[in-house]
Amino acid sequence: MQQTLDQTMPETGRPGLWRGLALWKKILIGMVLGAIVGTLMGPDAEMLKPIGTLFINAIKMLIVPLVFCSLIVGVTSMEDTRKMGRVGLKSVAFYLGTTAVAITIGLSLATLLAPGVGLNMELTEAAAAGKEAPTLVQTLLNMIPKNPVGALAAGNILQIIVFALGLGLALNFCGEKGKPAVRVFESLAEAMYKLTEMVMYLAPFGVFGLMAWVSGKYGLDILLPLIKVISVVYIGCLIHVLVFYTGLISVLGRLNPLRYLKGLINPAAVAFTTTSSSGTLPATIKSAREELGVSKGISSFVLPLGATINMDGTALYQGVTALFIAQAFGVDLEFADYVTIILTATLASIGTAGVPGAGLIMLSLVLTTVGLPLEGLAIIAGIDRILDMARTTVNVCGDMMVTLLVAKSEEELDENTFNKVAADNEAKAKSSTV
Repeated sequence: MQQTLDQTMPETGRPGLWRGLALWKKILIGMVLGAIVGTLMGPDAEMLKPIGTLFINAIKMLIVPLVFCSLIVGVTSMEDTRKMGRVGLKSVAFYLGTTAVAITIGLSLATLLAPGVGLNMELTEAAAAGKEAPTLVQTLLNMIPKNPVGALAAGNILQIIVFALGLGLALNFCGEKGKPAVRVFESLAEAMYKLTEMVMYLAPFGVFGLMAWVSGKYGLDILLPLIKVISVVYIGCLIHVLVFYTGLISVLGRLNPLRYLKGLINPAAVAFTTTSSSGTLPATIKSAREELGVSKGISSFVLPLGATINMDGTALYQGVTALFIAQAFGVDLEFADYVTIILTATLASIGTAGVPGAGLIMLSLVLTTVGLPLEGLAIIAGIDRILDMARTTVNVCGDMMVTLLVAKSEEELDENTFNKVAADNEAKAKSSTV
């Protein structure tokens, strides 16, 4: 009875309505309200900035333990046994290689189209003081931590990533003796995922506070470049799938790229609407087996692995948005900074794909690594859902591409099915038009 009253009475329905909204909708509402309130309040909106600062500090709190634990769990989940070890090695090499290419495309497009130029936002004194770019050689040498505990305490992300990867591999080599430690890190990783989920509940309020401050200080002109950011990300995603992926399918796999694209239709549609690589996995596996002819063994191993570690779309998005924030705050990035962004996003992709709010968390990680202000997250957070639709679709397309190439190299691709299903689809399309 009470439930019925709650559904019919507007007074009791309002809280339920807010709780029922998806997080991205809440963040969008927070951004819009923040822009309106900030515009109305003008410089007085400075008083709302601490709300956003609280959220930013909570994000900073997550970065080191989240990356460290989830990376170890990601590495130790790949059990290296004979054929699976060989298939896993191929898959990881493809996934990390394509991720590096994706973020390079994002950085290149953002450099060429410059979506953040002209915003002239002020860099905080702390960020400006900490921005001292090392040389490329120093960056490569500094990847190995002299003191892992010191790296964890200092928040040196690249060193933490390298140490976590090494520790994860060592635990794998330990076999049964390493299992207790693996279970500890798995438990810690789950706790960090839950804590991340809790922190993300603050996102709408944090975005509201930061957006109100930004709008009050800079006016609504800050919102106009967001259309350009969205355009650059979507252009980059199309280039990555239609040029890079199809090129690899054609050159390395010696397969018809059009067949690959047709097999992507269903999983890509699911990925675009759900923005979840893991949620799209059933559709991806079904399409890989039934439409593209990938064996059960390969599809059951490579696709779930890709849903965990492949973040091509997210990497591309990070390249665009990181450079957008740098341009907006007038920060000149050195060549070593670009290399650092590529390395950080590529290596971090192993452990953070399944984390709620992964895009924003990874972006905060990249911004921290090269000394860019995390206040830029407020500008991106409001359009994150729109960007997430594109980047998740690219992630799923990449999973399918790597699965095809690995299956072909292992002679576990039924090319008759690969060609026949596509031909049948063409015949059906022709008959339906007649």
